[in-house]
Amino acid sequence: MARDGKFELALLSLFGNTNIGVYMTASDKYVIVAQGVEGKEMETISSVLRVPIVEALVGGSRLVGVLAAGNSKGLLLGSTVREDEVDALKAALPGVDVAVVPSRNNAVGNLVAANDRAALVYPGFDREAIRVIRDTLDVEVEARAIAGITTVGSILTVTNKGGLVHPDVSEEELEFLRDFFKVPILTGTVNFGMSFVRTGLVANSFGALAGSDTTGPEAVRIQMALSGGEVEESE
Repeated sequence: MARDGKFELALLSLFGNTNIGVYMTASDKYVIVAQGVEGKEMETISSVLRVPIVEALVGGSRLVGVLAAGNSKGLLLGSTVREDEVDALKAALPGVDVAVVPSRNNAVGNLVAANDRAALVYPGFDREAIRVIRDTLDVEVEARAIAGITTVGSILTVTNKGGLVHPDVSEEELEFLRDFFKVPILTGTVNFGMSFVRTGLVANSFGALAGSDTTGPEAVRIQMALSGGEVEESE
């Protein structure tokens, strides 16, 4: 458990899968979690991330971490989302702007990495999609690849305190990311060498959840990257 309000990292599996990021997305205001997560796991999510949890489906799918992304100001959804699902999320997230990205590329969680200062997005988005992202999240938006990878949301977990990114980024790209998001960002992996870190890492300013295959050295690196200097050892 987190104590004294300090940053905590905990390891977790969901639905028997260590790729927990496909089932969740988080900000400093909310966590969206796939429907069907069991009580013990929900308790861990709540105690570590310390914000309200909303259970949801997107397009009838549990893969809400793939099909949604956001920050404290807004939540973006892929185009396969159903109207009733949008309405339910709007009702559950007062004060958060909820919008559907107008694009056939509906895996928004793989295509957008954002904190409350900036959003890095898939370079194939058209101007209307980028406008919706910018207006919903209320941040500066940059559309570009990182480390030659266009699915930028899958290779970067970033919060208002820090970030962890794919280890193949160049020094120039790392400096760009630090300047753009205005937080310290380190390279690293999760789940015993997985470079697409967002698939196994969900975080906000209060804590982080990593897949249960994450090694000790990986956990130390994640804590360094995301804690803002206030680390709580996981139990």
